[in-house]
Parts: sequence; C-alpha cells; structure tokens
Amino acid sequence: MIKTTRKLALITGASAGIGKAFAWAYAGRGFDVALVARRKDRLEILAAQLSSAHNIDAFAIPADLSIPEAQAPIMAALSERGREVDVLVNNAGFGIAHDYLDVPWSKQRNFLMTMAVAPCALAYAVIPGMCARGCGRIINIASIAGFAPGVAGNTLYPGVKGLMIKFSQALDSEYRAKGLKITALCPGFTQTEFAEEAGIQHIIDKSPRAFSQTADQVVEIAIRGNENGRVIVIPGWHNKIAVAVMRALPEPLVRAAINAGAAKYRLKD
Repeated sequence: MIKTTRKLALITGASAGIGKAFAWAYAGRGFDVALVARRKDRLEILAAQLSSAHNIDAFAIPADLSIPEAQAPIMAALSERGREVDVLVNNAGFGIAHDYLDVPWSKQRNFLMTMAVAPCALAYAVIPGMCARGCGRIINIASIAGFAPGVAGNTLYPGVKGLMIKFSQALDSEYRAKGLKITALCPGFTQTEFAEEAGIQHIIDKSPRAFSQTADQVVEIAIRGNENGRVIVIPGWHNKIAVAVMRALPEPLVRAAINAGAAKYRLKD
C-alpha cells in the first residue's frame, strides 16, 4: 500500500498513442499514474520510464476491457494499493474498418464492451469518490466522427463516439456542481498506431493527411480544456471547421460526402 499525497490519474489504453501521451502529461504535472491496457510488457516499461523521469509512482494494471465487469479487477487493484482515482481518462479503443457482417460478432461485441460499456462502468466506479472529495476529472476520448452520420464501414464507430460526447454532457450536467470537470475530447486524424492496428496504415501512407496532429498536441489541448471546464474539446482549427460543416449542412449531403471520402478506408476481404 502506497502512502502519498499525490493525486492519481487512471488511464486506459495507456500503452501507446494518445493514452501514452496522457500518461506522460499527467506524470509531468506531478500525478501518480495507473496504466491500463492488455500489453503488460509495454505498460511496465512505460511505468518504469515515468517513475524515473518524474519521481512519481507509476504502475501497470493489465486488463482486457472487452470482458464483462472489466472495471472490477481494476478497481480492486487500486484498492489494494490504497489509491483513489482523481483523474480518469477513458481512452482505450480500436477501429474495425470493415462492413458489419465482414467480421465475427465477437469482434463487434468486444468493440462495444471496450469503447462503450467499460468507459461507462469505470466512470460509475470512480464518480462517488470524486463527489465525496469535491473534486475530480474525467476525459472521455470521443472523435469528430461522433458528429458524423453513419456510413459504410466502421459501422459502430460514429455511434459509440457520439455516445461518449452525450455521456460526457450528461455527466457534466449532473456532477459539475459537485466539483467534477468532465470532457469529451474529439480529435480528428492523430499520429498514433490506430491506423496500423485497424489495418489501414498502408492506405494512409498512400495519401498522407494534409492536416494532422501529434498525440502530445492533442493531449495538451485536452487537459487545458478540461481544467477550464470545457465539456467538448475539438483540437485544431481544421477539425473545428469539419464539425461546423457537418452540423450546418443537411444530413443527406453530409452522408454522401463522407461515404465517398471514407470508401478508400473500407477494407474488403
């Protein structure tokens, strides 16, 4: 059991990309960090690096967020250390760049469990303690896709990201007065391993994005926005314009445009 006055940030999907950037950012601010992902080896290496660089307590909690009640062993591991969560970053996720029936249902189910059920469950687990202490931070990683209509390929992705946006807005309405700051982070294309994991990196490489951001840039904007009490944070002027256009134009026109643009990222077996 660790005795410390430092606050703790719990970060899911912490082994790479935006999650890893959040870990470095909060460790640099003097937070202890609990790192959650499936890849134990990566987490332990990162934990050692963070502890050495910032003289904080960083530790790994290997977990598969696609299983039912995935939050329970995570919270138990924290309890064993005598720790409570001051910042929750719900970042874990992946993409399925296929049509709905082109992958097994088990993969679609795991997508929903990891990116919808687990974030909601973790928030449910940590909010009581945050309210009792009168302070807490939750950042849910959404996407500008959460403002888009559904199109072919990545069938569940816009719906899940839209849920994270509305979930964050609802929690803000319920718990802001109790000292919580809750944010939906809505990035656009970010330089991470996401495309490689989704199997579309070779497509990205053929047509590089004119506008992209690093994970570090996105994370710094997210943390500043959260501390300022912003419920929706869209990093980058180009992403703000994209969201404004999606909101302003008739949905049939937006669907047609996004379907045409997204077709090259849709994988076929």
